[in-house]
Amino acid sequence: MTTSEDTTKKSKKAKKAKRFPKEIYEAELLRLQGELVQMQEWVKATGTRLVVVFEGRDAAGKGGAIQRVVENLNPRVARIVALPAPTERERTQWYFQRYVPHLPAAGEIVLLDRSWYNRAGVERVMGFCTPQEYDRFLRQCPTFEDMLVEDGILLRKYWFSVSPDEQEKRFRERLDNPLKRWKLSPMDLESISRWDEYSKAKDDMLAATDTEIAPWTIVESEDKRRARLNMIAHLLATVPWSPIELPTLEIPARPPSEGYVRPPRELARAVPDHASTLLGKA
Repeated sequence: MTTSEDTTKKSKKAKKAKRFPKEIYEAELLRLQGELVQMQEWVKATGTRLVVVFEGRDAAGKGGAIQRVVENLNPRVARIVALPAPTERERTQWYFQRYVPHLPAAGEIVLLDRSWYNRAGVERVMGFCTPQEYDRFLRQCPTFEDMLVEDGILLRKYWFSVSPDEQEKRFRERLDNPLKRWKLSPMDLESISRWDEYSKAKDDMLAATDTEIAPWTIVESEDKRRARLNMIAHLLATVPWSPIELPTLEIPARPPSEGYVRPPRELARAVPDHASTLLGKA
């Protein structure tokens, strides 16, 4: 399978593909998010357990896609799991052990922003695991995922692919944007100088873990709008959900007052009215 990251570096003078139209994107995203809400109700009603793995190059758009998925969902049903670096104790555990407590119970959706595939990517490339630990991971991972699926968990795995030129462009945008600066770390910048090493790690990972039971799906992410629409549409198409008839709700009439007199509002500590200070600046 050919992806944008597998192609050779294009000249900076090459014509950049036109970005997906914003109006069409926003309209379709809203429609897909409406279906995600319906899928959420199906997950709750049927007791389904859904795990969605998000992996890919640094700055490939995983975080933005995750946010669009959960934007209108109930955080008690759909939650994002983004684990920090393992503690000293966790490093002595069975590798998959730290992820197991975060797996969903009945009626829950878990979106993994990075996952156990850290071992196949950054840990391998940066030398955070031994060759023996890496080889053991590649052997055990298909079995681990087979067990999840056999137990009834729906598992979806997405790899977000981006070209080296686009990745560097996004890194520079983060560097110049104080609201996104936190997204950029020295580890991210290492991915530029180690591009080929990450490419080989990704190819070896796919060869070992792209199985019939738990296949990988590639998301071309050169255009974030296209990537988000394509990924969400694929998720909705591969989960066997159907609309759930919700109970009819009626807002009751407010009963008449019984004469209770509340304390003066001045006695409570109120947040300062910062908004009113802006009106004179308009």
